[in-house]
Amino acid sequence: MEQGTAEPQPEARVRTPGAGGPLPGPRPHRYSVRGQVLDALRQALAAGELLPGEVYSAPVLAERYGVSATPVREAMQQLAGEGAVEVVPNRGFRVCERSSRDLAELAEVRTMLELPAIVRLAQAVPPERWEELRPLAEEGVAAAARGDRAGYADADHAFHQAVIALTGNRRLTQVTGDLLRRAQWSGGGAARPRTAELLADASEHTALLDALVAGECAVAERIAREHLSAARHPH
Repeated sequence: MEQGTAEPQPEARVRTPGAGGPLPGPRPHRYSVRGQVLDALRQALAAGELLPGEVYSAPVLAERYGVSATPVREAMQQLAGEGAVEVVPNRGFRVCERSSRDLAELAEVRTMLELPAIVRLAQAVPPERWEELRPLAEEGVAAAARGDRAGYADADHAFHQAVIALTGNRRLTQVTGDLLRRAQWSGGGAARPRTAELLADASEHTALLDALVAGECAVAERIAREHLSAARHPH
């Protein structure tokens, strides 16, 4: 081999639950491995594959996903910061449970932050900008129709983040995104939503966009208020 020429690197892949194999692609850097693991763990949490109250060790999860324990620990630490899991010394990470009160409080804070932002945006953002969010809303409807809870959680998060990002306030976007993630880890405090309930939630995104595109600010405010308040009452 010529001097200065790097040897080809073997592929490193992260398995996701139920996927039947590793994710395709070349060997990622350590950060992207952690990112893939984090995505896989979030999907497992949203889908109910990681059970509230159960403790999971990093080595066991690492074997499940076909990676080393280090990126699993790093991803779990991030999830702990988001309130999805808690550290159990010398054992691993326990999936947190959410009570109805927890979810109601999260919904109340989200309403305080997101609703005024949406009202301001409804008066300032032109219809064509709102139409750019249509694919995100449609992605949520499609995931809901499949009964794909993990897919809908991702689509729901992406839609709300895209709406709030229109304010141009990065901190607000970050905080509201974190609150939504915390609300999505419903844990044992409520039954997991059925397909019809996911579809009803997803349809509110579409209805909100329709009102915003039409310039119907009062209607948009009502839909947004009802949509955010619905999270106070888990299905």
